[in-house]
Amino acid sequence: MPGVNEVLNHMKEFCHQIIEGQWTGYTGKKITDVVNIGIGGSDLGPLMVCEALRHYQIGPNVHFVSNVDGTHIAEVSSLIVTKKLNPETTLFIIASKTFTTQETITNAETAKEWQACFAALFSLSVTFVQAGDKSAVAKHFVALSTNVPKAQEFGIDPSNMFEFWDWVGGRYSLWSAIGLSIAVHVGFENFEKLLEGAHAADQHFVSQPLDQNVCSLAKLLDFILSFEVPIIMALLGVLYGNIYGAETHALLPYDQYLHRFAAYFQQGDMESNGKFVTREGNRVDYSTGPIVWGEPGTNGQHAFYQLIHQGTRLIPCDFIAPAKTLNPVRNGLHHQILLANFLAQTEALMKGKSREEAEAELKAANTPPERIEKILPHKAHFILARNRPTTSIVLPVVSPFTLGLLIALYEHKIFVQGVIWDINSYDQWGVELGKQLAKVIQPELASAATITSHDVSTNGLINFIKSL
Repeated sequence: MPGVNEVLNHMKEFCHQIIEGQWTGYTGKKITDVVNIGIGGSDLGPLMVCEALRHYQIGPNVHFVSNVDGTHIAEVSSLIVTKKLNPETTLFIIASKTFTTQETITNAETAKEWQACFAALFSLSVTFVQAGDKSAVAKHFVALSTNVPKAQEFGIDPSNMFEFWDWVGGRYSLWSAIGLSIAVHVGFENFEKLLEGAHAADQHFVSQPLDQNVCSLAKLLDFILSFEVPIIMALLGVLYGNIYGAETHALLPYDQYLHRFAAYFQQGDMESNGKFVTREGNRVDYSTGPIVWGEPGTNGQHAFYQLIHQGTRLIPCDFIAPAKTLNPVRNGLHHQILLANFLAQTEALMKGKSREEAEAELKAANTPPERIEKILPHKAHFILARNRPTTSIVLPVVSPFTLGLLIALYEHKIFVQGVIWDINSYDQWGVELGKQLAKVIQPELASAATITSHDVSTNGLINFIKSL
């Protein structure tokens, strides 16, 4: 803990310097924009939280670059060209545990080149352009990494590095130094409230007793009601997946600030529990992690809810909504409509609509009898289209504390499911092979020779791409 607290204190001091204008760029100007360069857990968590807590912004604007596709960082450079981003007032956070992640380091090197080029374009000091001038880099780049030598080699001053440890998994790292972009954006006090919310969930998880003596129906009910929330969530997921055959799980936040929540937990859940072997290395003969997906309500209602209501697949859904909005537009009318839809969808998925109810509606609308017979099978939510499982999670309001609590509840749910399935939720060997093959293919794409070293399909694709 002393090391962790030391890093937190370093982050606190840094955030204060940035927000108060005490940390300046190479030309002495206050930092107005921060670009976080990372991928996976070094991007998805901070991006989701910064979007979710945008209402609480007190610091610089924060931008995120993750994809090695040059288009992603080119979009940031275009902001510089159009003077929406000023290289004199832009700080880059390089977030990479090993400081060797190909996508992140490629983007970081590009950012360093562009920072120098645009410095010259904006008539800044010529010394900034000189490759050997590390003092300029030190003012505009900081590192979140465990690899101090590599970060120094890049040109980052050791005092501008924020350490975290190899036991911090990427998809669970937003609570660590990886959350620096969050802290800079909303202020360190709000970052601490985020941590406090997560801590409250942690305490709930470790302190809630599990009574093993279940000997009556009443006792069983008390037992279920005394369960910790993450265990309830985990057991429901196992029930739907392993007993009822559900293959996916939809996360449906009814709050626009949470529009990246499902994308974040796609990694959190699927990279953790997308495993086919047990901890002992034996192949499982049951389903493990579900496919996680979702969009904010009410957008999703006009896109994929049809399949949730009347499709042939069972799709458990988590509906998440704040009771109060941070933006009470038109005296709260928008939020009333939003909550009405939130409640209506879960009721509709539970109850469906009987054939009799649908027929009565059509008759009340003066629909011709022959038309009723054609429409009725489609309009009635009967038999399969009812009793669709949903979980409703209601927050008082989206705040740093409640967001931290919500994220941590899902993290604990993932852990519990991993224990039940006897899999290791904290490795990700499945992503390694693709990285290894990409290193082989990259020089082949640059070669003029016809490639024959792979399977027929891959050879054909490589040679076709090179011919264009």
